[in-house]
Amino acid sequence: MKNQLTIRPIQIEDNQAMAAVIRGVFDELDVPKTGTAYADPAMEDLFGTYQKDRSAYFVIADDKTVYGGAGIAQLDNFEGDVCELQKMYFSNSIRGKGLGKQLIMLCLETAKQFGFEGCYLETMPYMDAAQILYKKNGFKYIDAPMGCTGHSACPVYMYKDL
Repeated sequence: MKNQLTIRPIQIEDNQAMAAVIRGVFDELDVPKTGTAYADPAMEDLFGTYQKDRSAYFVIADDKTVYGGAGIAQLDNFEGDVCELQKMYFSNSIRGKGLGKQLIMLCLETAKQFGFEGCYLETMPYMDAAQILYKKNGFKYIDAPMGCTGHSACPVYMYKDL
């Protein structure tokens, strides 16, 4: 990282870099490839995916490299004003620097501006640092999935009232 990191909306030219970050985290942590975000068709066009109403995706980048990102969108197959915190992944080089907190706060504030009343997420049981971050930001564990995200391999469910 040679330059100042910023958090900004995803741009079309960020698609390949962000997909590489996400897939790199999956490989690093040995996360299943099926039943997770890894296999989502949206991975090839995150920019396009988040152009729909009430959705946004933000990346952490300097002027040359994308290091991570996260987004929010309406929770799939759910009736009501609940969004999902989606595809929150960071390169190892920026973890533990407080950027996750900044990004999650931006996503939650954006969700409130879009009129969502709650935010849901799914994660893996061994993603301890992520769960600590989510808990620090008001997410609580729930017993069962909400909606149907298609991520059948993610058995940890969390929710936060907005």
